[in-house]
Amino acid sequence: MIFRQLFDNVSSTYTYLIASRKGGEALLIDPVLEKTEHYLTLMEQLDLKLVKVLDTHVHADHITAMGALRDRTSCVTVMGEQSPVDVVSMRVSDGDAVDIEGFSLTAMYTPGHTDDSYCFRTDDRIFTGDTLLIRGTGRTDFQNGDAGRQYDSLFNGVLKLPETMLVYPAHDYKGDMVSTLGEEIAFNPRLQVKSREEYIDVMNQLNLPNPKMMDVAVPENMKVGLNLERQRQVPTIEAGALLGREVDKLILVDLREDTERARFGVIPDSIHVPYGQLEMQLATLAQTDGRPVVFYCAVGERSAMATRLAHANGIDHCAHVPGGFQAWQSVGGAIKEV
Repeated sequence: MIFRQLFDNVSSTYTYLIASRKGGEALLIDPVLEKTEHYLTLMEQLDLKLVKVLDTHVHADHITAMGALRDRTSCVTVMGEQSPVDVVSMRVSDGDAVDIEGFSLTAMYTPGHTDDSYCFRTDDRIFTGDTLLIRGTGRTDFQNGDAGRQYDSLFNGVLKLPETMLVYPAHDYKGDMVSTLGEEIAFNPRLQVKSREEYIDVMNQLNLPNPKMMDVAVPENMKVGLNLERQRQVPTIEAGALLGREVDKLILVDLREDTERARFGVIPDSIHVPYGQLEMQLATLAQTDGRPVVFYCAVGERSAMATRLAHANGIDHCAHVPGGFQAWQSVGGAIKEV
């Protein structure tokens, strides 16, 4: 496994690069905008292809690199389903898997620091965002934070995992890089409470100043998506127009992943080509007997990128559904369970 812990000394943010092998698919957790070129250079040096980038929550102390990395690499952006960010390629809920080649993370919904906070775990480590820090916990006094919910997320969730599990937070201000759940249970001062009420009292008395970047970072981090205006810069077919088309006269391609299809259903008679496997299937999709190829995903981000890719590879008669599956639902389109 390739694992790198990268640090931004301005915001004291840790970004994590994960891949199963050299030459394989890679994932980034909590990237910082100013480090975008560094990430891309490292990908090239390690011969990796960035396929997914995720944020554990809407950050207040730095601007995320999710949008910039998507625009540069056509990777999939990932956040929790509670995130207020305008457009995210893939939204996950508690227990969902975030997969790349040879590696999988499990999402854990852990509200408290913010109402959209998530942790992501494997068998031996957990990426805790700002939910659990090394010898600390994330503040709960803005972005719909809630000390009681954070107590529940910690004591009824994260801290019930094996004590040997490695803890990798999104920030550290003292130079610590990694801990374990056992260490935090034993030595983290904010966890030495006897009740939920005591934890709430501790957090409510912190009286910390707002992050210096908060007024800039939060608004910027809320609008990283490939919005509808940009989605329409490539050939499109609106969901309402698709509703009246005869499906056998086109090839309708679902780019979403298995977990998304299982949770929300599919448009009947569509074929499944996960976005990450699209390049390998383009030659097959090109053999359409003149029928147009229409891509759809959750919200139109992946499908817009897929349309560009297909055009670049000689598939001229292709388009996508701006707004994706959500737009199809909004016009009352039929949905089939997987």
